[in-house]
Amino acid sequence: MSLENIEKVEASLWQAADQLRANSKLTSSEYCMPVLGVIFLRHATNRHTAALAAIEADQAAGRMPKRPLREADFLKRRALMLPKGTRYDEILALPKGTNLGAALIRAMDAIQKQFEPLNGQLPKGYDRFENTLLEDLLKTFDSTELRTASGDVFGRIYEYFLMKFAIQGAQDNGEFFTPPSIVQMIVNVIEPEHGIVFDPACGSGGMFVQSSHFIEKLGQDTTHKVTFYGQEKTRTTIRLTKMNLAVHGLEGNIREANTFYEDVHDLFGKCDFVMANPPFNVDMVDAEKVKEDRRLPFGLPGVNKEKKVSNGNYLWISYFHSYLASAGRAGFVMSSQASSAGHTEAEVRRKIVETGDVDVMIAIRGNFFYTRSVPCELWHFDKGKPRKRRDQVLMIDARNVYRKVTRKINDFSPEQLANITAIVWLYRGEKERFLGLLRGYFQRACDEAARIEAALKPFDEGVAAVRDSLGELVAAVKNLKVTASDSAGQAIKDAVAEIAETVTAYTADRSALQKEAASFVAKVGTSLPTTNKAQHASRKVFDPVADRIRGLSKQVDLIYRLLARAVHGAGELAADGALAALVDRRALSKGLKQLEEVRRGAVKQLKVAVYYHRQIAWLLDRFPKAEIEPVPGLCRVVTRKDIEAADWNLAPGRYVDVAPPEVDEDFDFEQALRDIHIELTDLNAEAVDLAARIQRNFGEIGA
Repeated sequence: MSLENIEKVEASLWQAADQLRANSKLTSSEYCMPVLGVIFLRHATNRHTAALAAIEADQAAGRMPKRPLREADFLKRRALMLPKGTRYDEILALPKGTNLGAALIRAMDAIQKQFEPLNGQLPKGYDRFENTLLEDLLKTFDSTELRTASGDVFGRIYEYFLMKFAIQGAQDNGEFFTPPSIVQMIVNVIEPEHGIVFDPACGSGGMFVQSSHFIEKLGQDTTHKVTFYGQEKTRTTIRLTKMNLAVHGLEGNIREANTFYEDVHDLFGKCDFVMANPPFNVDMVDAEKVKEDRRLPFGLPGVNKEKKVSNGNYLWISYFHSYLASAGRAGFVMSSQASSAGHTEAEVRRKIVETGDVDVMIAIRGNFFYTRSVPCELWHFDKGKPRKRRDQVLMIDARNVYRKVTRKINDFSPEQLANITAIVWLYRGEKERFLGLLRGYFQRACDEAARIEAALKPFDEGVAAVRDSLGELVAAVKNLKVTASDSAGQAIKDAVAEIAETVTAYTADRSALQKEAASFVAKVGTSLPTTNKAQHASRKVFDPVADRIRGLSKQVDLIYRLLARAVHGAGELAADGALAALVDRRALSKGLKQLEEVRRGAVKQLKVAVYYHRQIAWLLDRFPKAEIEPVPGLCRVVTRKDIEAADWNLAPGRYVDVAPPEVDEDFDFEQALRDIHIELTDLNAEAVDLAARIQRNFGEIGA
């Protein structure tokens, strides 16, 4: 299933499932766990079915003896041996009128008994659901696509539903879920690919899942490379974690504990990687309970008159540092206040900086989290830093790097994540990885440029079809004597003439682009540039091609607008009795609608090709020598003396200066309009929801 199709499936599943909730009396919190349980059961059934087919094939081929099957046969294939009556299709096939809530509870109980890591973790609240709601919910996740979907697909769907429930504020105001792009950024910097990976505030387990993705991209098996440990104080959230791991075919030692007071895994000084998104600015930690904790080697931060730690941020920071082994790395989310906090917190921060273990600081703008809009920073420790860098910290201010998702939510695109990571590579002297990323962008640019011709062909055919449909009308109008009352006739003549001119210019530019793109693909695509010098040379070859693509994209849009205007004019002429018979308004409208669809495809392909040019330019303009250097408004490597001179402040914005104003010659008006549309859509949805709530409240008052 392609990424685009997965995204459509995710959105349609959520819409269907949420509509069912909206028509029931269930709150989002009541609905969250049961729905995730249904996703888990659908996935577990898929894995069981695939494993059973593989086992039977092995037995038929003589690779496995024909004997009664055992649980180990399924676990070997990363699947559960589902007990009789627990499979998704078995439950759906139950006779009409069967109590589906009871059937699902029995299934969850049986699976928990079979698979110890899930014991007590699967949801059982299905008896609160109406039978029709459960039946509709089960059918929602029983499409042909989902019956054969892989584990990766269900992992994505599970995470997507976690995100949507987080946005709705289900389960502790949505704080169980860290946005994937934030987790991915941490993973990219610390690269957790071996040993013990610990999350002391593990929420729904996103850090573990993204670590697994990272390991799999390296072509390795997560289960053989790392061991996951987690602590979480909320029992319900632990259930989310264990289901999340199971959906992704993973296991972890997850324990219920309050990390402020407990180290239940006894991991002090043992972790290869620590990752976390802890609760910020907690102010009720008992100082008496923690003052002797060995995990606080830098001392307690401020304690108030009630003998409470006035802000728990530096407890977390100290704990994360203390869990690391001698060469361990940590990456975690922290309130922006922490990097510049004063008094005793500043003293703790000074001691941490003096260890030389602070490695990378990244500032993130607001609205990356679903339940809070404040900006944050990502801290990264590395106890294994080489001697030459122990006095240095890489400061990255990524507040101007983001992608708008909704009116209230931002994230990083995959390329933005890669580009920020590339800065870290240069800081660590990993020039070849930086060059490799650029090489990949050149490859993608060549691939997308080669697809332009095929994307433009349907548009050209659509333009010709609409022009042909207008042909007879134009011929009839051509010799009309135009008077003041014939403005529609004159307008259609003028429009057709302008279309002809524009299409002629477009055809010439399209032909030129075809030659230039083919030349670029032949020159660069057959021998991708691997050195800094070669990449600059290839970029120079690409620059005029990119300019040509941008220009052609505008011409495509212009031709469509002119044809739309002409079709509208034809509709006006249809009011004239003498010409009405010549105007097939339905055919014109259908042709224009089809043209709009292929126009979107053509423009999308043109923009994709230019998009990779933009990534190449972004990196080469900022790091022309493929070496780390200060970039105003973005990054700078600072020394301990620099930090001391700034009162031990670790906020990246304090060091990177202000970026010079840039003239955006490639301003994306369509994206700007899309962003405005996103805002309007969200506001309209909120207005509808508010009106419905007001109506319900009035109804309750009347009752």
